[in-house]
Amino acid sequence: MTAAGGAGPGVEPGSGDAGSATGRGLLVVGDVITDVVARYRGPLAAGTDTPAAIRTVAGGAGANVACWAAHRGAPDVRLLGRVGAEAADWHERELVAQGVRPRLVVDPLVPTGTVVCMVDGGASAERTFLTDSGASLRLEPADWSDALLDGVARLHLSGYLLFSEPSRALVTVALKAARARGVPVSLDPASAGFLAELGAERFLALVDGVDVLLPSRDEACLLAGPADAAEAAAQLSLRVPLVVVKQGHEGAVLARAGKVCARVPAASATARDTTGAGDAFTGAFLAALLAGAGPQDAAAEGCRAGARAVEKVGGRPPLPS
Repeated sequence: MTAAGGAGPGVEPGSGDAGSATGRGLLVVGDVITDVVARYRGPLAAGTDTPAAIRTVAGGAGANVACWAAHRGAPDVRLLGRVGAEAADWHERELVAQGVRPRLVVDPLVPTGTVVCMVDGGASAERTFLTDSGASLRLEPADWSDALLDGVARLHLSGYLLFSEPSRALVTVALKAARARGVPVSLDPASAGFLAELGAERFLALVDGVDVLLPSRDEACLLAGPADAAEAAAQLSLRVPLVVVKQGHEGAVLARAGKVCARVPAASATARDTTGAGDAFTGAFLAALLAGAGPQDAAAEGCRAGARAVEKVGGRPPLPS
């Protein structure tokens, strides 16, 4: 862990090589968040009490992806993120327990980001987020070192990084470094709400050079225009080589070069909390790619992980036994 304003993020090279030819590592750059999950049933009672089961758990889209990738067998998963001092040690312990090697920059001015996840306890287990991004979106180019890519075979960026100026600048630096080493890059747009504010064309310009885009159905349709997920995937694949649209209980759609190339069914699940299901898909998808699977088989792994994710509370996988 590294204090902000120091000499840059701590680096522990993976296999010692400086490129992707022999590396097996996955580097995730993204948000580390404290999630307060409130599960309730029925309508919220305005102006008075609504009974709920409330838990505080470690989360964040980037951190969740890293944990699910490690959980699904990726051998060397690393995470670069930014947290506040008040929760830095806790988040580091949680990540290490999941098999992730964290590089957490400690922000001296701003606390760790916090998300209140309000989860409907009904059959849909749908969630609504109240988000205070805190330190997570204050990642900046000074937090980056090209040595973070040593031994790395894939780089994954959380789309939340595109929603603030400092972390947008970091994305530009990281993409340039990955291209220079021939390391493929994936990105998950992360938030339809924030995407609407940023704008589709600006977003697509910022992700120029990304190899794999992993939007949800809503994000894909917002970025491409059509209301149909398959059509949106096909259109987006004219801008990004591989597009994988996550559709929850409807599975996933894959597209290349303007055409849908595969449809993958969802795995069956009884949903308790849909928080982090898309992150689970992404983490498992990347772990499968690293293990040599093709995109369609990797998407099937993603669907299975997403199904497991919705059956538990919180966005992280179960801790290793």
